[in-house]
Amino acid sequence: MRKLLKKAGADILTVHIEACKHLHRNIQQIKSLGMQAGVAINPHTPVSDLNDILGDIDVVCMMSVNPGFGGQSFIPHTLNKIKLLREMIDERSLKVKIEVDGGVTLENARSIIDAGADVLVAGSTVFKSADPAKTIATLKSF
Repeated sequence: MRKLLKKAGADILTVHIEACKHLHRNIQQIKSLGMQAGVAINPHTPVSDLNDILGDIDVVCMMSVNPGFGGQSFIPHTLNKIKLLREMIDERSLKVKIEVDGGVTLENARSIIDAGADVLVAGSTVFKSADPAKTIATLKSF
């Protein structure tokens, strides 16, 4: 599957920490294909679970809703997790990006970025917008 994704043009592959029995091996496999490797973490999984893998990955996808369907509300305690993760990354001088996925809106985007996020996934906010291009431009302005 990884090879098919690479062949199709993907350059980043993210796996859920909760779904990987051998996370380090999975990250090595992704990297061996010349792809960037990411780890997604569910809202109630502690960021400390990333300690041993953080130096080997390129991105952490911080889920700010429970995975499963779009349109859910942002889980507020995620802001503290983003701040803690940013500290972990900065203390080790790593270049790991923090991506936040779920419940991202025009109202909370600034606080998510201020907490330390690098990338925002704002699916419902964009696709349910009357003017998606304007919404994207506004998100990019933060």
